[in-house]
Amino acid sequence: MRESEIIDLFLKHLRKQGDLPLGDDAGAIRLGDEWLVATNDMLVRKTDVPDIMTPEQVGFKAVTMNVSDVAAMGAMPIGFLFSLGVPPDVGRDYLEGVARGIGKALEFYYTPVLSADTNEADDLIIDGIALGVTGRLLTRSGARPGELVCVTGDLGRALAGYLVWKNKLDISKKVRKALYEKFLEPKAKVSEGIKLSEIANSAIDVSDGLARELNLLARRSGVRIELSSESLPIREEVFEVAELLGKDPVELALSSGEEFELVFTVEPEKASCLEFDFSVVGKVEKGSGVYLDGEPLPHLGWEHFSHENF
Repeated sequence: MRESEIIDLFLKHLRKQGDLPLGDDAGAIRLGDEWLVATNDMLVRKTDVPDIMTPEQVGFKAVTMNVSDVAAMGAMPIGFLFSLGVPPDVGRDYLEGVARGIGKALEFYYTPVLSADTNEADDLIIDGIALGVTGRLLTRSGARPGELVCVTGDLGRALAGYLVWKNKLDISKKVRKALYEKFLEPKAKVSEGIKLSEIANSAIDVSDGLARELNLLARRSGVRIELSSESLPIREEVFEVAELLGKDPVELALSSGEEFELVFTVEPEKASCLEFDFSVVGKVEKGSGVYLDGEPLPHLGWEHFSHENF
């Protein structure tokens, strides 16, 4: 079964939900004038950890992937919890490295650890939970016709870095460093998410690829999204890898998961108020689906249990 099919299966039986129904980057319940946001995301060594990733990077990433979901909801992180599954082949030095990475991430995101648990497992597993608070939620269902579609940072480096590692490409140290920065040490856009909560109308983080995220956004909001390939923020390093492998750099940018950038929609007159790096990549219109340069955009990107990933 695909990840989406498993989720649909469980949703049929999980009828008692929070004040915000399941289906966004995180769930939420209202506490007075604020929302308490909660999310959980699991890191598994077999599927999420390349052999060049250090234990410190593993620990840091486990925090980042959870905090990013909180940021996508426009919330400020206020706590992190995790459960650690440890297999027999993982020693003390490796575990201490993971612990250092989690500690560094908590300091980086100014977020305290609230609880933790450990148990024996068949693979290294870090199952994290992040909590946040916000006065105004950003959801996947808030996009409206007439708004701009924007994305923070740049796209494609995470996948390009993965392809460099997987194919053992011979590239310069400078290019490798730029790609591995995103591939091995991604950062959540926390401050951007907090600022977006004041003016944006919808948001989602890029964890499974921009194409997949935009299709989710369009479907949940009941709108059509028009995307321009020329507007996608793609760095030269991604073009270099694409040329070496005979691939389309735009497809790399659209498929690249674990970027942890934020995709959001905002009214044109409010976009000028944003004081961080972002690109306008498209617009929201009446209708349905996502279109790239006028053509339907397929669901590129990552999905667990699928054999059709990039």
